[in-house]
Amino acid sequence: MKNTKLFAYLQLTRPANVITAIADIWAGFAIAGAWDYMATNWIYGDQQFWWNLLWLSLSTIGLYAGGVAFNDVADADLDAIERPERPIPSGRASKKTAFWMSSLLLVFGIFCAFQVNQVAGFLAISVAACAVLYDYWGKHQRILGPINMGLCRSGNLLLGVSVAPEVLEKIWPIGLLPLIYVAAITMISRGEVHGKNRKALFAGAGMYASIFVAIFGLAYLESPGYLQVIPFLALLGYMIFPPLAKAIRTQEPKFIGKSVKAAVISLIIVNASLASAFSGWPIGIIVLLLLPISLWLAKKFAVT
Repeated sequence: MKNTKLFAYLQLTRPANVITAIADIWAGFAIAGAWDYMATNWIYGDQQFWWNLLWLSLSTIGLYAGGVAFNDVADADLDAIERPERPIPSGRASKKTAFWMSSLLLVFGIFCAFQVNQVAGFLAISVAACAVLYDYWGKHQRILGPINMGLCRSGNLLLGVSVAPEVLEKIWPIGLLPLIYVAAITMISRGEVHGKNRKALFAGAGMYASIFVAIFGLAYLESPGYLQVIPFLALLGYMIFPPLAKAIRTQEPKFIGKSVKAAVISLIIVNASLASAFSGWPIGIIVLLLLPISLWLAKKFAVT
């Protein structure tokens, strides 16, 4: 019984999705130049890099897990009607316990970020606030909802960049990329229950395409070896466009859900592409190593 209860609370945190959030941090380190610095100074045993990477990885685990668990707390009554199999409406998890678990996870995430620097700490507060705002208000807003959700992911990527505040000050607009990508996912996901959202699916496809153009453009500007980003973008296209095309053809909730799941997991590939664009393909591969972990967890726990 205890194991069943533990599994139910783990379900609330969407473990496969949490791995995608860690990829945000690792990509943010690449954008900040931290991986390059570590590679140059590894012989001197630079421990600060590893501590910063650990603290911010732990921070995003707390922030993401707490944010998505709060989503189930906020949706408990609606899920009792539309998705009664979920942990809270099924009775496998207590709404009150889930509330406190979510709160503690967010506090933990903020605490860990402050161990790196104040900029990271205040960014973590912003991410937590955006997550709770989306759970209780944003998701019900047709236009602002996707933007609200996208801001959560933007803040998470910038949380990784905040390891070097001076770089963050210059390159913060890069946060628009995850905002657009996640806004597209959020818009498409509204058809998971009832389907018939063809316009949103086509709009999402266009927003995905803009991400490809932007990442390739950044690679071209940042690196003379910009062509190395192409395999990452090809993998990203293979992951997201076939299930999206099937969702557009069928308009069925089942296939829309599969499209959303593929796009969420593929956030790791988006981050690997960004890491490759800024720090070269070896760092892109390091980020991409998170993908099989996320895919394995996606078989055990729901992604959406």
